Amino acid sequence: MIGSANLNIMIKAARKAGRSLVKDFREVENLQVSMKGAGDFVSKADIAAENILKEELLGARPTYGWLAEEGGEAAGEDPTRRWIVDPLDGTTNFLHGLPHWAISIALEHKGKIVAGVIYDAAKDEMYFAEKGEGAWMNETRIRVSGRHRMIESVFSTGLPFGGRSDLPATLQDLARLMPVCAGVRRWGAAALDMAYVAAGRYEGFWERRLNAWDLAAGIIIVKEAGGLVQPLDPESDILSSGEVICANEPIFDNFAKVIRG
Repeated sequence: MIGSANLNIMIKAARKAGRSLVKDFREVENLQVSMKGAGDFVSKADIAAENILKEELLGARPTYGWLAEEGGEAAGEDPTRRWIVDPLDGTTNFLHGLPHWAISIALEHKGKIVAGVIYDAAKDEMYFAEKGEGAWMNETRIRVSGRHRMIESVFSTGLPFGGRSDLPATLQDLARLMPVCAGVRRWGAAALDMAYVAAGRYEGFWERRLNAWDLAAGIIIVKEAGGLVQPLDPESDILSSGEVICANEPIFDNFAKVIRG
């Protein structure tokens, strides 16, 4: 797979930031400190990774805009293009020494995501896609699952924590979904959940109250892998609402009917 110059810039940046995070992750696994101490360390790792990404991406394309979890939003000289970046999706996993977290990078052009990279550095799995070019994991073309029956399907979501207001809605979702499917997983990294749908590991994924940087790369990777991606409210926009539902095409309508109630 030979991608565009922009995609190669994104992959190179993800690998460089990934090396930094893997080094820090090894330190986190060995930390025997208070929650605050470990949290501070992870925050520094997160910011260091974002700085690497910013240096690589804006160094190569200085006129593009920027939207990221730590560094906020900045307009570029080119108003039609911006990078949307999450330097560490799955921070709680990282903090607890769980090797399930990722770097997410998307390129937006005229309001549409045209390229995306999700890098699971702990497992060295690089998911990427460009509009019209299919979806890939490392050197392998990936496709969504071919399963047709809900009862054979596995889904993923995020479970609200810390008293978030969307907990009742999620519990209602689970009450409707769990009796009609093969299982629900909660692994704590939305970007990887979407990458796993693209790779056929899950049949579908849904979640509320996410941020644009959690979702942007996953949107195009799932679409290019043959999946369907929609906002939970069909009248809204995924990136602005922070709500998403995605699945393979045979499952999507039944899955969406269950989740939307």
